[in-house]
Amino acid sequence: MTSTAIASADVVVVGSYVHDHVWLTERFPETGETLGATGFATGPGGKGFNQSVACRRQGARVVFVGAVGGDHLGQAAREFAAAEGIDGRWLVHADVPTAAASIAVDPRGQNRILVNFAANLHLDPGFVAAQEAVFAGARVLLVQLENNLDAVRAALDLGARHGLTCLLNTAPVPKDIDALLLDGCDVITPNELEFAQLLERLVGERVKSSDIALLDQASLHALCRSLGAPTVVITLGAAGCFVSHGEDWRGDDAACYRLAAERVKAIDTVGAGDAFNGALAAALAGNADAPFREAIRYANRVAALSTEKVGASIAMPTFDEVIARFGA
Repeated sequence: MTSTAIASADVVVVGSYVHDHVWLTERFPETGETLGATGFATGPGGKGFNQSVACRRQGARVVFVGAVGGDHLGQAAREFAAAEGIDGRWLVHADVPTAAASIAVDPRGQNRILVNFAANLHLDPGFVAAQEAVFAGARVLLVQLENNLDAVRAALDLGARHGLTCLLNTAPVPKDIDALLLDGCDVITPNELEFAQLLERLVGERVKSSDIALLDQASLHALCRSLGAPTVVITLGAAGCFVSHGEDWRGDDAACYRLAAERVKAIDTVGAGDAFNGALAAALAGNADAPFREAIRYANRVAALSTEKVGASIAMPTFDEVIARFGA
C-alpha cells in the first residue's frame, strides 16, 4: 500500500483526508454575491491527515490509516504522505471520490468551510483491524469524527486492547454520538462548540458555546466531569485551553487548570486545532512520564505558530520552528 512503511510507530492516527481549496477574502460574500478573492491556496487537509503531519513534524514516527478515492486527489494524498515520512495505510475506493473542502478565510483569520467527506465515510472497520500489528507497537492512538463511527470504534478497540493512550478529537460531533464512544478514550479534546454539543447530546445540559470560556474554573471542571471521560481538554482559541482530570491527574499538580494562548500574528486559523492535537499526541508519545501540563503547553505553541501561515497540513510548523520561536 505504501513505499514509506516503518518498522514501528510512536503514534497511530486513524482519520480523514480532505483536499483543501482555500480562498482569502476581505469579507465573506452575501447570499447571491460574487466576490473576488485576494488569494488562493490548495493542498492536503482533513483533520486526521493534518494531525498526522503536525505529529510527524514534531519528530514522532506516524502511521496514518485512512481512505481516499482512486483519483488524482487521492494520488496526491499518498505522495504528500510519503514526502512527509508518514507511513500511509490507504484504503483506495475506485467508485468513491477523495474528500474535498472549500474554505474562505477573512483578514481576522476566521473561516467558513464546506466539505464533502466522500471516501472518509467508507473507511472499512475490517481495514482498520488489519493494521493491528502497528497498534501493538505504538504508544498513542489519535482519532477524530470525520469518518464513519464504526471505523472509529474499531480503532479505539484496538488502542484499548494494546494499552495505547487513546486521544479522541471530538470533531465534528455527530448527532448520533453516544457515551459509549467516550468509554475507550483516555483524553478527549473538544473545542468550545463541540463541548457544548457533547453536553447537550450526552447529558442533556445546555450551555452556550460563547459562554464556556467565561465560566469559572470550578463550574467548567464540573461540566467536564459530567461527560465521564478521564481527561477533557477544551481548546478555546485565543482564550487558550482548559484541562480537567478525573481521578488520574496524569502527573499534574491540580485536577483542573487553564493555560493561556501564545502570542502570535494569526492570519489563518484553519487547522490550528489539528496542530494542537497532533502535537499533543507527539508529546505524549515522546515522554509519557512528564506532567500532562508540559504536553499541553507544547501543543498550545504548535497550534499558535500554525496560524501564521495559510493552509492546513502545509502550515504545520516543525519542531525546530517551534523551539526557535518559543524556546525549549
